[in-house]
Amino acid sequence: MKNCQHVEETSTSTMSAAVFTGLLLLCLHTSAAGAEVAAPHNLAMVTLNTNYTLTWDWDQSAAEGHSVTFTTQYIARYKLKPSNKKRPTWSMACEEKPNRSCDLTEFDLHYLGIFVLRVRANLNGNHSDWVQKEFCPDKEAALGPPRNVTLAVAGGDLDVNISDPLTRNNSSMREKVDKLYYHIVYWEDSADPQDSEAQMVSSSANLVTLPHLKPWTPYCVIVQSRSDFYNKSSSFTSPQCMETEGVIPWWQILLCFLASLLVCFILVLVAVFCFYRSYKTIKSTFCPSNQLPPIFKTYLCDSPGSDIPRLLTPDSESELLCDKVIICPEPVLEIHNPPPEALPSPTSGLEPDSSGRHSRQDSSGSADSGVYSTGGSSGLRQPSSTQSSSGMVENSWQGDLEQVKMKDMAPGLKSQPLITDEGIVDMCV
Repeated sequence: MKNCQHVEETSTSTMSAAVFTGLLLLCLHTSAAGAEVAAPHNLAMVTLNTNYTLTWDWDQSAAEGHSVTFTTQYIARYKLKPSNKKRPTWSMACEEKPNRSCDLTEFDLHYLGIFVLRVRANLNGNHSDWVQKEFCPDKEAALGPPRNVTLAVAGGDLDVNISDPLTRNNSSMREKVDKLYYHIVYWEDSADPQDSEAQMVSSSANLVTLPHLKPWTPYCVIVQSRSDFYNKSSSFTSPQCMETEGVIPWWQILLCFLASLLVCFILVLVAVFCFYRSYKTIKSTFCPSNQLPPIFKTYLCDSPGSDIPRLLTPDSESELLCDKVIICPEPVLEIHNPPPEALPSPTSGLEPDSSGRHSRQDSSGSADSGVYSTGGSSGLRQPSSTQSSSGMVENSWQGDLEQVKMKDMAPGLKSQPLITDEGIVDMCV
């Protein structure tokens, strides 16, 4: 019985050693197969606010001309605790991607959580070992600068309006970062930046007024986001510059007022001059100052009282009746008074009448007046077409001659009595 028991124990121990040896060889084979592919190294996180990207390096020479891909997974660290009886389930972030980075932003990792990230290389169906890295966004994620900074003049001061940095969902980073504040640096914008001394102010408000500024001086401002809990600080924004204001001197106000008055006066003069020139042009075009004589208006206008000329058509020219018009000069009276020596002594038969004309006493009262007009005789020699006009002129001359008294025209006739055969005094017109 003792020999049988000894044989059974020997066989049992032999079987156990064989099983252990087989498992050891399997593990060694698996390790050798995995060691054939190099694992990624230098894992790092590139972050800004809530944007996270995992990057790594890998030796490309190990691929030997074959294409290599990478697989990235993540899991919350509390799920890997030994007390957790359930087998942990890793979440897939990037599966067999050729890129050497994996963007984890879209998975919305909790900002206050702690996560474990792992990545491995895949080459010709073989896999490298997993390489892990822990990541805590609240501690390791970089803080971004303010989204926007604007300046506004407030008299002699400057108001700085700061917009909070934003998360992936366009919400304020104040919801993620406790006690977020801003560090503001401002200085005079001079020709030499070294001559201007920079001043700093910190504030958690979004609207900050910079104190103790010089009037009429340009200032430049840059802003940085900060959080003291993990000693985070962002990069500075690009400089924003603006000039302050101050009290305007009275002489500048007066000068501006006078300049505005001068400009207004010049504009009014130009407007009046343009209006006057336009008015003169329109008036000279439609209402000319040179008017037609009345004699032409009678024949050219539609009616005697109208100022609108009658328009002549080509057909109406054949119907026109024209008369020849001769314009005579204004008549002039010339009285020839013969010298006293040439006059004969007066006869008793002649007596001067009250009208200054000489007549014979023995005449029957129908004696000639002795006043003749050369215009009358010349009018008889004019053509028949001008008889009407010359007759009018002759009648006017005769009327004028009758109004002229001999005693006014020839006062010497009273002292020198005229004795003529016919009692005629020659008068030329």
